[in-house]
Amino acid sequence: MAAALGFKNLTLGYDRHPAVHHLSGEIAEGTLLAVVGPNGAGKSTLLKGIVGVVHPLGGQIARHGIDPKDIAYLPQIAEIDRSFPISVFDLVAMGLWKRAGLLGGIGKADRVKIETAIDGVGLRGFEHRAIGTLSGGQMQRALFARLLLQDARVILLDEPFASLDSKTVSDLLELVHRWHGEKRTVVAVLHDFEMVRQHFPEALLLAREPVAWGRTTETLSPENLLKARRISEAFDDQDGNSEDEA
Repeated sequence: MAAALGFKNLTLGYDRHPAVHHLSGEIAEGTLLAVVGPNGAGKSTLLKGIVGVVHPLGGQIARHGIDPKDIAYLPQIAEIDRSFPISVFDLVAMGLWKRAGLLGGIGKADRVKIETAIDGVGLRGFEHRAIGTLSGGQMQRALFARLLLQDARVILLDEPFASLDSKTVSDLLELVHRWHGEKRTVVAVLHDFEMVRQHFPEALLLAREPVAWGRTTETLSPENLLKARRISEAFDDQDGNSEDEA
């Protein structure tokens, strides 16, 4: 199967402080991949690197001809400004911007697509609600509706199920499996290992550096999880010592 994304000795970080070290490997088209690891392991940084928000300090990211508009990125919900005065309809409609342009008008056919996406995530009747009035689960449903409209080949999800009720998680997981069935490439940062084991066939275990990558049952072995924790603790101790010396 052809690769959707590839990494060659990739190092990502901020202000020249690496957060992901020496990652090499490929994500095949149509893969449903969970990125897991301890806090501060570089998981979110990896997604930001793929989408181009964070630039490599070393190595390369290969997107294999995938156009930027064919990569959909859902950041952590805490990073989204919900005070902006915008309705659910307008938020979801933003999923069309990369194809229609910022000044592109919304025609009748587009309105039908937007309303269908809103209905598809269980938010019928919320079209004119301000996003600042939504619960966390309702907001995440609206953001998934926006992803539906983007119709992207590669979908990146950063902690998409954090602090959500079980019904919302179940409904959104159905969408993730639908994307997988449509042969889209889905990469999700997750903390719930049991969810990963049940729903994600492949996993990448990071502890700033790659610990294991492959079938989930093998990647999330007790030995690998212990190794990831020890590596992460060693990095934390090193960072603490550096701060003390500074």
